[in-house]
Amino acid sequence: MVKNVTMDIPKNHVVSVMGPSGCGKTTFLRCINRMHELIPGAKTEGKIFLHNDDVYDLNAILVRLKIGMVFQRPNPFPNLSIYDNVIAGYKLNGIKLSKKDKDQIVESSLSKAALWNEVKDTLHKKGSFLSGGQQQRLCIARAIAMEPEVLLLDEPTSALDPISTASIEDLLSELKKNFTIIIVTHNMQQAARVSDRTAFFYLGELVEYENTRKMFTEPSDPRTQNYITGRFS
Repeated sequence: MVKNVTMDIPKNHVVSVMGPSGCGKTTFLRCINRMHELIPGAKTEGKIFLHNDDVYDLNAILVRLKIGMVFQRPNPFPNLSIYDNVIAGYKLNGIKLSKKDKDQIVESSLSKAALWNEVKDTLHKKGSFLSGGQQQRLCIARAIAMEPEVLLLDEPTSALDPISTASIEDLLSELKKNFTIIIVTHNMQQAARVSDRTAFFYLGELVEYENTRKMFTEPSDPRTQNYITGRFS
Protein backbone atom coordinates (compact mmCIF):
# COMPACT_ATOMS: atom_id res chain seq x y z
CA MET A 1 0.00 0.00 0.00
CA VAL A 2 1.19 3.52 -0.84
CA LYS A 3 0.00 6.46 1.26
CA ASN A 4 0.74 10.09 2.11
CA VAL A 5 2.34 10.96 -1.24
CA THR A 6 2.33 14.55 -2.44
CA MET A 7 4.75 15.53 -5.21
CA ASP A 8 5.06 18.27 -7.80
CA ILE A 9 6.98 16.96 -10.81
CA PRO A 10 8.40 19.71 -13.06
CA LYS A 11 8.09 19.45 -16.83
CA ASN A 12 11.15 18.17 -18.72
CA HIS A 13 12.84 16.90 -15.57
CA VAL A 14 14.02 13.43 -14.62
CA VAL A 15 12.66 12.34 -11.23
CA SER A 16 14.05 9.19 -9.59
CA VAL A 17 11.99 7.16 -7.15
CA MET A 18 14.18 5.05 -4.89
CA GLY A 19 13.81 2.96 -1.76
CA PRO A 20 14.15 -0.63 -0.51
CA SER A 21 12.26 -3.53 -2.06
CA GLY A 22 8.57 -3.56 -1.28
CA CYS A 23 8.39 0.12 -0.33
CA GLY A 24 5.77 0.99 -2.98
CA LYS A 25 7.89 2.41 -5.82
CA THR A 26 6.36 0.38 -8.63
CA THR A 27 2.86 0.65 -7.16
CA PHE A 28 3.24 4.43 -7.15
CA LEU A 29 4.44 4.41 -10.75
CA ARG A 30 1.50 2.25 -11.87
CA CYS A 31 -0.96 4.59 -10.18
CA ILE A 32 0.26 7.50 -12.31
CA ASN A 33 -0.99 5.98 -15.57
CA ARG A 34 -3.65 3.78 -13.96
CA MET A 35 -1.91 0.50 -14.78
CA HIS A 36 -2.71 -0.67 -11.24
CA GLU A 37 -6.36 -0.91 -12.31
CA LEU A 38 -5.44 -4.04 -14.24
CA ILE A 39 -4.80 -5.77 -10.88
CA PRO A 40 -8.01 -7.27 -9.39
CA GLY A 41 -9.05 -5.55 -6.17
CA ALA A 42 -6.72 -2.58 -6.53
CA LYS A 43 -8.16 0.80 -5.56
CA THR A 44 -7.00 4.39 -5.31
CA GLU A 45 -7.87 7.47 -3.32
CA GLY A 46 -6.59 10.96 -4.03
CA LYS A 47 -5.80 12.87 -7.19
CA ILE A 48 -3.04 12.84 -9.80
CA PHE A 49 -2.99 15.86 -12.06
CA LEU A 50 -1.58 16.09 -15.56
CA HIS A 51 -1.67 19.86 -16.05
CA ASN A 52 -5.16 20.72 -14.78
CA ASP A 53 -6.77 17.34 -15.44
CA ASP A 54 -7.11 14.65 -12.79
CA VAL A 55 -6.07 11.45 -14.60
CA TYR A 56 -8.85 9.62 -12.75
CA ASP A 57 -11.43 11.80 -14.50
CA LEU A 58 -10.05 10.90 -17.94
CA ASN A 59 -10.50 7.79 -20.06
CA ALA A 60 -7.88 5.23 -18.92
CA ILE A 61 -6.73 4.54 -22.48
CA LEU A 62 -6.21 8.26 -23.08
CA VAL A 63 -4.20 8.47 -19.86
CA ARG A 64 -1.90 5.68 -21.01
CA LEU A 65 -1.40 7.44 -24.35
CA LYS A 66 -0.37 10.62 -22.53
CA ILE A 67 1.72 8.77 -19.94
CA GLY A 68 3.81 6.03 -21.52
CA MET A 69 5.53 3.24 -19.60
CA VAL A 70 8.62 1.06 -20.04
CA PHE A 71 8.97 -2.00 -17.85
CA GLN A 72 11.79 -3.66 -15.97
CA ARG A 73 12.54 -6.34 -18.54
CA PRO A 74 12.67 -5.55 -22.25
CA ASN A 75 9.40 -6.78 -23.77
CA PRO A 76 9.25 -6.14 -27.51
CA PHE A 77 6.44 -8.05 -29.19
CA PRO A 78 8.37 -11.19 -30.22
CA ASN A 79 6.49 -11.88 -33.45
CA LEU A 80 6.66 -8.31 -34.76
CA SER A 81 9.43 -6.64 -36.69
CA ILE A 82 11.37 -3.72 -35.28
CA TYR A 83 9.31 -1.43 -37.52
CA ASP A 84 5.96 -2.89 -36.40
CA ASN A 85 7.01 -2.84 -32.74
CA VAL A 86 7.49 0.93 -32.90
CA ILE A 87 4.05 1.62 -34.36
CA ALA A 88 2.26 -1.12 -32.40
CA GLY A 89 0.47 1.43 -30.21
CA TYR A 90 -1.24 2.95 -33.21
CA LYS A 91 -2.45 -0.44 -34.43
CA LEU A 92 -3.63 -1.51 -30.99
CA ASN A 93 -5.64 1.71 -30.65
CA GLY A 94 -7.11 1.47 -34.15
CA ILE A 95 -5.34 4.61 -35.40
CA LYS A 96 -4.77 4.40 -39.16
CA LEU A 97 -1.68 5.99 -40.65
CA SER A 98 -0.33 6.44 -44.14
CA LYS A 99 2.87 4.63 -45.09
CA LYS A 100 4.66 7.99 -45.11
CA ASP A 101 3.48 8.81 -41.59
CA LYS A 102 4.47 5.36 -40.33
CA ASP A 103 7.95 5.70 -41.82
CA GLN A 104 8.37 9.12 -40.27
CA ILE A 105 7.20 7.98 -36.82
CA VAL A 106 9.47 4.93 -36.89
CA GLU A 107 12.56 6.90 -37.87
CA SER A 108 11.86 9.73 -35.43
CA SER A 109 11.11 7.41 -32.49
CA LEU A 110 14.12 5.18 -33.09
CA SER A 111 16.32 8.25 -33.47
CA LYS A 112 15.09 9.70 -30.16
CA ALA A 113 15.79 6.32 -28.56
CA ALA A 114 19.34 6.37 -30.01
CA LEU A 115 18.66 3.18 -31.96
CA TRP A 116 18.05 4.30 -35.55
CA ASN A 117 21.64 4.03 -36.78
CA GLU A 118 21.93 0.51 -35.38
CA VAL A 119 18.74 -0.90 -36.91
CA LYS A 120 17.86 1.23 -39.95
CA ASP A 121 18.99 -1.53 -42.33
CA THR A 122 17.19 -4.32 -40.46
CA LEU A 123 13.83 -2.73 -39.66
CA HIS A 124 11.90 -5.76 -40.84
CA LYS A 125 13.77 -8.23 -38.66
CA LYS A 126 12.04 -9.29 -35.45
CA GLY A 127 12.73 -7.14 -32.42
CA SER A 128 13.54 -10.25 -30.38
CA PHE A 129 16.79 -10.65 -32.34
CA LEU A 130 18.23 -7.48 -30.81
CA SER A 131 20.49 -7.45 -27.75
CA GLY A 132 18.94 -6.75 -24.35
CA GLY A 133 20.00 -3.12 -24.36
CA GLN A 134 18.73 -2.62 -27.90
CA GLN A 135 15.43 -4.29 -27.00
CA GLN A 136 14.97 -1.89 -24.09
CA ARG A 137 15.67 1.09 -26.35
CA LEU A 138 13.15 -0.38 -28.81
CA CYS A 139 10.59 -0.46 -25.98
CA ILE A 140 11.40 3.18 -25.25
CA ALA A 141 10.93 3.99 -28.94
CA ARG A 142 7.58 2.16 -28.89
CA ALA A 143 6.47 4.23 -25.88
CA ILE A 144 7.54 7.61 -27.26
CA ALA A 145 6.09 6.87 -30.72
CA MET A 146 2.70 7.74 -29.22
CA GLU A 147 4.07 11.18 -28.27
CA PRO A 148 3.27 10.99 -24.56
CA GLU A 149 3.97 13.92 -22.26
CA VAL A 150 5.29 11.74 -19.45
CA LEU A 151 7.48 8.64 -19.64
CA LEU A 152 7.48 6.16 -16.73
CA LEU A 153 10.46 3.82 -16.47
CA ASP A 154 10.26 0.93 -13.99
CA GLU A 155 13.84 -0.12 -13.26
CA PRO A 156 14.62 -0.08 -16.99
CA THR A 157 18.26 -1.16 -16.62
CA SER A 158 18.02 -3.82 -13.90
CA ALA A 159 18.18 -6.65 -16.45
CA LEU A 160 20.94 -5.06 -18.54
CA ASP A 161 24.74 -5.25 -18.55
CA PRO A 162 26.81 -2.19 -17.52
CA ILE A 163 27.43 -0.99 -21.09
CA SER A 164 23.72 -1.14 -21.99
CA THR A 165 22.88 0.52 -18.67
CA ALA A 166 25.23 3.41 -19.47
CA SER A 167 23.64 3.88 -22.90
CA ILE A 168 20.14 4.05 -21.39
CA GLU A 169 21.33 6.53 -18.75
CA ASP A 170 22.94 8.71 -21.43
CA LEU A 171 19.69 8.55 -23.37
CA LEU A 172 17.67 10.01 -20.49
CA SER A 173 19.41 13.38 -20.69
CA GLU A 174 18.33 13.63 -24.34
CA LEU A 175 14.81 12.34 -23.77
CA LYS A 176 14.04 14.90 -21.07
CA LYS A 177 14.24 17.63 -23.72
CA ASN A 178 10.93 16.25 -25.03
CA PHE A 179 9.43 14.32 -22.11
CA THR A 180 9.00 14.45 -18.36
CA ILE A 181 10.55 11.27 -16.99
CA ILE A 182 9.90 9.35 -13.77
CA ILE A 183 12.27 6.45 -13.18
CA VAL A 184 12.05 3.84 -10.43
CA THR A 185 15.48 2.55 -9.48
CA HIS A 186 17.09 0.42 -6.76
CA ASN A 187 20.44 1.87 -7.73
CA MET A 188 21.31 4.95 -5.70
CA GLN A 189 24.28 5.73 -7.93
CA GLN A 190 21.96 5.70 -10.93
CA ALA A 191 19.53 8.07 -9.22
CA ALA A 192 22.41 10.42 -8.45
CA ARG A 193 23.65 10.28 -12.05
CA VAL A 194 20.46 10.71 -14.04
CA SER A 195 17.90 12.67 -12.04
CA ASP A 196 17.16 16.28 -11.28
CA ARG A 197 15.00 15.42 -8.27
CA THR A 198 14.71 12.26 -6.18
CA ALA A 199 11.93 10.79 -4.05
CA PHE A 200 12.71 8.33 -1.26
CA PHE A 201 9.97 5.86 -0.33
CA TYR A 202 9.93 3.68 2.78
CA LEU A 203 7.17 1.32 3.95
CA GLY A 204 4.74 2.72 1.39
CA GLU A 205 5.23 6.36 2.35
CA LEU A 206 7.05 9.23 0.69
CA VAL A 207 9.74 10.12 3.23
CA GLU A 208 11.57 12.83 1.31
CA TYR A 209 11.43 14.52 -2.10
CA GLU A 210 14.20 16.92 -2.93
CA ASN A 211 16.77 18.17 -5.42
CA THR A 212 18.94 15.11 -6.07
CA ARG A 213 22.25 16.69 -5.14
CA LYS A 214 20.82 18.02 -1.88
CA MET A 215 19.21 14.71 -0.99
CA PHE A 216 22.47 12.83 -1.38
CA THR A 217 24.56 15.39 0.49
CA GLU A 218 22.12 16.84 3.05
CA PRO A 219 19.10 14.54 3.52
CA SER A 220 16.59 16.04 5.92
CA ASP A 221 15.17 12.77 7.27
CA PRO A 222 17.31 10.26 9.22
CA ARG A 223 15.65 7.37 7.36
CA THR A 224 16.94 8.78 4.08
CA GLN A 225 20.40 9.20 5.63
CA ASN A 226 20.33 5.59 6.84
CA TYR A 227 19.33 4.30 3.40
CA ILE A 228 21.95 6.32 1.54
CA THR A 229 24.71 5.23 3.92
CA GLY A 230 23.69 1.59 3.74
CA ARG A 231 22.45 1.18 7.31
CA PHE A 232 19.36 -0.54 6.01
CA SER A 233 18.31 -1.81 2.57
